[in-house]
Amino acid sequence: MPAGKGGLFYFMITISNSLGVVAAALAVLLGLAAVVRKRASLASWSFCLGMMVLATETVLGGLSLSAAEPRGGLAGWHAASLIASALVPGCWLTFSLTFCRGNSRDFLHRWRWALVLAFLVPVGIVFGGKAQLVRLVEGPEAGDILLGNGPAAKALTVLGIVGAILVLTNVEKTFRAAVGTTRWRVKYMVLGIGVLFGTRIYTLSQALLFPIHNPAMTVVDAGALLIGSALMAVGYSRRGLADLEVYPSRAVLQQSVTVMVAGAYLFLIGVFAELVAFLGGPNAFPAQAFIVLLGIAGLSALLLSDRFRLSMQRFVTRHFKRPEHDFRKVWSKFSQGLSGVTGGEALCSKASRLIAETFDVLSVTTLLMDRHSEQLKVATSTSRTGETPLIPELDAPASALVAEGMRAIPHPFDLDKSGAPWAEPIRAMTPKQFDHGGNRIAVRLMAGDQWLGLLVLADRVNGIPYTQEELDLLECIAEELGARLLNQNLGDELIQSREMEAFQAMSAFFVHDMKNAASSLNLTLQNLPKHYDNPEFREDALRGLAKTADRICQLTDRLGTLRRNLAPTLVESDLNQIVEAALSELGKPAPSGVELVKELTALPKVMADPEQMRSVVTNLVLNAREALGAEGKVQIRTRRVGDRVQLSVEDNGCGMTEAFIRTSLFRPFHSTKKQGLGIGMFQSRMIIEAHRGTLQVESEPSRGTTFRIHLPLAA
Repeated sequence: MPAGKGGLFYFMITISNSLGVVAAALAVLLGLAAVVRKRASLASWSFCLGMMVLATETVLGGLSLSAAEPRGGLAGWHAASLIASALVPGCWLTFSLTFCRGNSRDFLHRWRWALVLAFLVPVGIVFGGKAQLVRLVEGPEAGDILLGNGPAAKALTVLGIVGAILVLTNVEKTFRAAVGTTRWRVKYMVLGIGVLFGTRIYTLSQALLFPIHNPAMTVVDAGALLIGSALMAVGYSRRGLADLEVYPSRAVLQQSVTVMVAGAYLFLIGVFAELVAFLGGPNAFPAQAFIVLLGIAGLSALLLSDRFRLSMQRFVTRHFKRPEHDFRKVWSKFSQGLSGVTGGEALCSKASRLIAETFDVLSVTTLLMDRHSEQLKVATSTSRTGETPLIPELDAPASALVAEGMRAIPHPFDLDKSGAPWAEPIRAMTPKQFDHGGNRIAVRLMAGDQWLGLLVLADRVNGIPYTQEELDLLECIAEELGARLLNQNLGDELIQSREMEAFQAMSAFFVHDMKNAASSLNLTLQNLPKHYDNPEFREDALRGLAKTADRICQLTDRLGTLRRNLAPTLVESDLNQIVEAALSELGKPAPSGVELVKELTALPKVMADPEQMRSVVTNLVLNAREALGAEGKVQIRTRRVGDRVQLSVEDNGCGMTEAFIRTSLFRPFHSTKKQGLGIGMFQSRMIIEAHRGTLQVESEPSRGTTFRIHLPLAA
């Protein structure tokens, strides 16, 4: 150690040991809390292991500073710290792929090889190049022995930077996909991970820039672990690790702020290092970086805080001119946001987001009257989480009572103060998340004299009461949304009417083909007694009979069960038994190159028509097989999701474009198969909707397709 620097060195030892002990203890407690709770998941275990690894790395780093001799303890403890860091990319990349994600299985499958490499490559570097982790270098002064990073340590550093960027990119996508109370619950967890791995990118980049190990980086890492753990503790107190389901886009690296920021940082890090050296020397760089880190973390927490933003708005309102809503800007934003959106549920979802942003509301729920069942149902909600399940629908009498009461109230009203008998069912369908969020406000969705449903706003930030101006604006937005929903319904009815007309026209051709097939069979039977002894006639007749029978089977299988209104006979059924029956009744075995994988978990009973549901499963499995070609894999899974059961059929075949899914997949006579009639998915969706379920599809060209069916429980 150079003379004159002993005081600073021992000061760093004291700071590092203090921060390291506190940070490691907090990290260990957080990790244990994640797995001790109920329903520990892969996200919980990977988070626990990741926190344990970071705690171990921090403690070993502090011990390396306390070592007296570089040749002995310092090099040994530093090498042990590098070995512990080898597990960081794999553990935290697994956590980032499963954190709050309802489609985590898809991401784990897509990232399976990256995860394998994230675990195996660092471990292989450690054991393959253990002797090259650290090296001793003579200092500029006589007797100085400095610690440098060997080739193996530099390789671990590069992998650590790449892993940190991927972790931050994944949690960024999760945060972007969250909305309303879900975003409020995950905010501090994401912020803590951002501080932790943003700092690691900085310290690891310093290790690449400078050949000599800088002990001050250990202090920075310990401080980042302490701050990040504190922020994650706040986030964990809000929601835990596995109660929410967010469905981010599969394009993880596309349009990622993390990638852009990390790239810009790594490009400018050399210039920044020179600037700091000019201002205060390299010894002052860690202290300045730590202060900047604290400032950035605090500023980020304030900017992400709804309370702080609203407090600033109230300060400006109180001490300056009161800002009025600019109707032109709000209306322009609302109109542009809804333009090009098709489908009633998509319209409601987009409108809910815009309303939440406009009025600073965390919970916006849209309830719509189903045109067929005449039941009031929850269409979309920004507050629906795994721990607060909503009542999905009301029965027809209660829905009629709500409709009659809402028609008589033209303006937005306080739902919590209403004593009407029909108000209680609405309150039960739209529970509040926070006691301090104020009263719920409801407004009807009307289009002319037709009542379509209602909007319910709850959990306003700080419970600020609504002004009359805001209520007027909300009423205008509700009128616009009602008009768009009515136009969407009329357009859907027109499309369905035209499709059924086309279907009836096509049916005439199918009937004509069947008459021709029947005539061909009749002619064969008439000639059979005369030419039965002729072998060539018998062989030709058998070929003709087989061909005609196959054609008739195709027509009857595809058209025999297609009706305008499906009326299922609902009985308590086991979805797993329905799946097994459908698979056993498939007409022909799968090709030799096709792998069929079943993951059927124990499920509660559902109300279903076994015959119709078997046809749906059969259709989905056959479509998946045909999408594979000569080889591939079809995965069939069942599980419980909240108050529903889920059946998913996934293949890694040719896939479909987003445009085809949106415009053609569920329309009759639109098919990508050469011999397909294009009515299988149309019929399947009709059956699922008749069971009061939902059918979702995710697909990418050349990557495969996943269909998910959700059915309500029998209870």
